[in-house]
Amino acid sequence: MRWEHRRRSSNVEDRRGASAGAPALLGLLLRLLPWLLRTKLGRVVLVAGAGIFVGARLLGIDLLPLLSGQPTTVSQPRALSAEEQQLAEFVSVVLADTEDTWQPLFERMGSHYRDPTLVLFSGQVQSACGFAQAAMGPFYCPGDNRVYIDLSFYQDLRHRHGAPGDFAQAYVIAHEVGHHVQNLLGISRRVHEARRQLPAVEANRLSVRQELQADCFAGVWGFYANSERRLLEPGDLEEALTAAAAIGDDRLQRQSRGQVTPDSFTHGSSEQRVRWFKQGFESGRPERCDTFAAERL
Repeated sequence: MRWEHRRRSSNVEDRRGASAGAPALLGLLLRLLPWLLRTKLGRVVLVAGAGIFVGARLLGIDLLPLLSGQPTTVSQPRALSAEEQQLAEFVSVVLADTEDTWQPLFERMGSHYRDPTLVLFSGQVQSACGFAQAAMGPFYCPGDNRVYIDLSFYQDLRHRHGAPGDFAQAYVIAHEVGHHVQNLLGISRRVHEARRQLPAVEANRLSVRQELQADCFAGVWGFYANSERRLLEPGDLEEALTAAAAIGDDRLQRQSRGQVTPDSFTHGSSEQRVRWFKQGFESGRPERCDTFAAERL
């Protein structure tokens, strides 16, 4: 990709080097609660803790977020490597380019595109959707309009899944931004409400349609990144298609379980993910991404 020396997004929040303190503290308190209630010393600790909480409130200090699990971080500064710094710059450029794509597309639809925030984290993170660990992979939280990614995922993408390349990495971001587009269009809310009323297998099938649409929206971004801004170089499209295939449900299940169970798919097969990304990439038209109306996925 020709991403160097391009505009960077100002909507990147770097939490690397910080840890989510609230969930860890709350979990520890819950584990210790039986002992605290059972012993005299424990009851003294509880009374003392309550006194600290009340005293802090009288001084105008709110400790409730720390106990309730709301986003709270404890700073642990560390030096970032040159590779980490370069990846952050790359992510910022890709995010900016998705903004340059979706803002005019929303204007054509008579709507307004609100930029998402992309959060970089290491290991674990607290979001409005709950506590998450890097093993979950990148995700979008509609509750706070944020995309979350631990950049170590790119190492897994390259080494574990056999999908190297900068455009493969860009595809991952564009897919999560695709979920943000769904959120702005009201699609995410409708899917969430529908899934709550469906049995597990049907809910999974609806989730697959939602994920494949995000793949198609990622392809729409790729169309404009290539046709209008000439970001792509020879081989880039193949990198994205390799990445889409690498994280298909069938391939992941075969690697982890040795067998494939289509009824448990939540993101779509490798073939489906590739096809819908290409649908967006070749058309550049969001309306061609209506996976919910498609007879064949």
